[in-house]
Amino acid sequence: MDKKTVLAFVLIGAIFIFWLYMNTPNPSKMPKKVAKKDSTLVQDSTLASKKPDSEVIKKQEAEKKVIDQAAKDSVDYGKAFSVPEKPEETITVETDLAILEFSTKGGNIRKAYLKKFKTFYADKSDNFRKNFVQLLTPGGAFDLSFVSAEGKQVNTKSLDFLPDVKDSKIIVNGKQTTSLTFTLSLPDNKSIVKKYTFTGDKYNIEAEVGLNGLSNMIASNTYDVVWGASTRFVEVNTVDEANTSHASVYSGGEHTIVDATDLSKPVEHTFNGNIDWISIRDKYFSAIIAPDKATDVTGAYVTGSRKALENKGIMENYSARFQVPFNNSNAEKKSFSIYLGPVEYGLLKTYNKNYQVIIDFGNFFGLKFIVRPIAEYILLPLFTFLYSLLHNYGVAIIIFALIVKLLLYPFTKKSFESMKKMQLLQPMITEIKEKYKEDPQKVNKETMKLYSTYGINPAGGCLPLVFQMPVFVALWGLFQAAIGFRLQPFVWWITDLSRPDVIATLPFSIPFFNVHELSGLALLMGLTTFVQQKMTVKDPSQKAMVYIMPVFLTIMFMSFPSGLNLYYFMFNIFSIAQQEYVNRKHTDLKLVPVKDGNKKQGFMQRLMDAAEQNAKAKQQTTKKRK
Repeated sequence: MDKKTVLAFVLIGAIFIFWLYMNTPNPSKMPKKVAKKDSTLVQDSTLASKKPDSEVIKKQEAEKKVIDQAAKDSVDYGKAFSVPEKPEETITVETDLAILEFSTKGGNIRKAYLKKFKTFYADKSDNFRKNFVQLLTPGGAFDLSFVSAEGKQVNTKSLDFLPDVKDSKIIVNGKQTTSLTFTLSLPDNKSIVKKYTFTGDKYNIEAEVGLNGLSNMIASNTYDVVWGASTRFVEVNTVDEANTSHASVYSGGEHTIVDATDLSKPVEHTFNGNIDWISIRDKYFSAIIAPDKATDVTGAYVTGSRKALENKGIMENYSARFQVPFNNSNAEKKSFSIYLGPVEYGLLKTYNKNYQVIIDFGNFFGLKFIVRPIAEYILLPLFTFLYSLLHNYGVAIIIFALIVKLLLYPFTKKSFESMKKMQLLQPMITEIKEKYKEDPQKVNKETMKLYSTYGINPAGGCLPLVFQMPVFVALWGLFQAAIGFRLQPFVWWITDLSRPDVIATLPFSIPFFNVHELSGLALLMGLTTFVQQKMTVKDPSQKAMVYIMPVFLTIMFMSFPSGLNLYYFMFNIFSIAQQEYVNRKHTDLKLVPVKDGNKKQGFMQRLMDAAEQNAKAKQQTTKKRK
């Protein structure tokens, strides 16, 4: 393998490593205060009996104080919206998938427990639901805000709504549907009505807002539907969760992400025109609010902030509001669909509103339009099918790696064969270097002639890797976004495929990467990468590459989910087996000069010829000047 080919490999590897680095949780976004643990890090995998650490307790207590204070606050909204204050009541709606808590203060959604997903730490205030993910932060979800004719800023989250049921708990199962209505009664038979409709086997809630008799009471002929609750961080590593959290707006076929990346600067974004939906999500869960018709709203406003927690944790919060036109009539209604559930591609797609676009399958230097279809229409269906047969994500990953390897076999076979020929050509190249060691330009020209004589493309071993890059990026995005890995064990020390498989903790952090835990699968992946490098890199002058690349990748992969590392480890195993097979199959491979009639001047040869002519022209110009 000559230096140019090795350089090409290095460049491709550097691009791939750079892309991995850019998509790895960025330590620079973390607070500079040194500490030992993440603020939400749990010490073992026991869920039901696990006690949260002090930071988690403080966070949960602070959330409760916000809710209690909101219920006590009395706001002067003027005479038009002055109603007697009543004690807060909570109505619980339980479906097959969720337990939803509604408050009479604002008639809004306060909590959403997802019954199919366990939490890593318990809520002390509620033993019954402590094992479930609770999706919403305090702040009020689905409130109305507007300026009254008196010039007062009104927000319904502090006003007392009356429910239409006497029972404090409603249960709905299967295909059954039921409704819950909250009414804010105002003087002179005026009212604001919120009606929620639930289906037992769905995550979405159909919500309706009714304004009755409020003509000439709302200024500017517009009001806002406010979603003040962000998605609640529920994973072990808040930094990883923050790096995948954001809000987004879908409008006119365009998906715009609003992401708070600066600890000191909140992000704000105003959208004008019709809006299809707004999403607020963390790593695995999302709240999506969609008007019944995009034309029912005339704009949206989204805000977000990123803040540091103690012990190097990170928290992000987002809120959003729709701007809704008010026609100043005596009775107006607007309908919305509210999705509170997992970020799961197949499930999101069933709603037929393009919710699935919130899943990011990755981007590779602007090739998202290639990467996403590969992940969406090839890799994801294949992996879903394998899991449906095997019912084990770890085994599915191994079989998946084998199938992907077989699908890429034509590319890698060509690459391996090209590298084998380059190895056979190496002695001749060495002779040329010795013969013309005083003339580098002559070395290059004679080397290119050698390639042409034997019909070898020096980039033949590299180009197949370039073609595979979009596939690798798509795989990266697929495994990063797969909620099915969450809390799924495999074998031995691999207890959760969505988290690093930690086998030891270092007494220090590796500089630049901020790594202080060792992943077993990352070490195995690095070892197999080293074996691959030893099998392919034969040039003695390039020995450093054999050691540097595996070490660099091993450190980088330490913080990756074990499901992703399991895939790369198995892919390396299959690649080593393939390389061994190709080496044995082509033991009798010989370099045979191609016939003159079949020889074609390659791009590299044309490039060298052009460079040589250019150099000669410069020499002639220099002589004339002298």
